Order: sequence, then C-alpha cells, then structure tokens
Amino acid sequence: MIIGNVIDHFVATQKHSAYEGQKLLLVQPLTLEGQEGGEPILAIDGVDAGEGDQVLVVLEGWSAMYILGQFSTSVDAAVIGVIDQIDLHDGL
Repeated sequence: MIIGNVIDHFVATQKHSAYEGQKLLLVQPLTLEGQEGGEPILAIDGVDAGEGDQVLVVLEGWSAMYILGQFSTSVDAAVIGVIDQIDLHDGL
C-alpha cells in the first residue's frame, strides 16, 4: 500500500465493459513525511476520492479486485481510503 495525493482524473471515451462506471485517478505517491516519492500511478477509485485528496492506494491485484468487487477484471491499483490525518510516533 502507498499514501498519495490525487493530482488528476482520467476520462476514457472507450473502455472495457468491466470498467464502465469506474473513475480513474492519477495519484502521486508520497513519503511518510509528505514529500513526492516516485512516478504518479493510475488507480481505480473505490471510495469516491477527488483531486487534492490524500489517499491510501493498494498496489496488489487481488486486493484491488476485492475492494472493487470486480473479480473477473485485471486491476493493479485501487484507491481504498481517503486519509484525514497521519500521526507519526517514535517508538511503540
């Protein structure tokens, strides 16, 4: 899983029928400190996130399919949560 910021959305005029009604988001991965951490990724939105939201993204196919309820499709990344706050603590 990664933390990221939604930086844009994609509109597809044609896509496989299994993806109809699914929103595609471009997510910029972040480090725990909030700095950009890698190339943006394309993810299917499972929680109605929007541009500017900080989100949790799963990057494993089975988990992404399970969250979306799409078991017969190929999905690699899905937004599974909108993050309200991150608290980092040293130690236990």
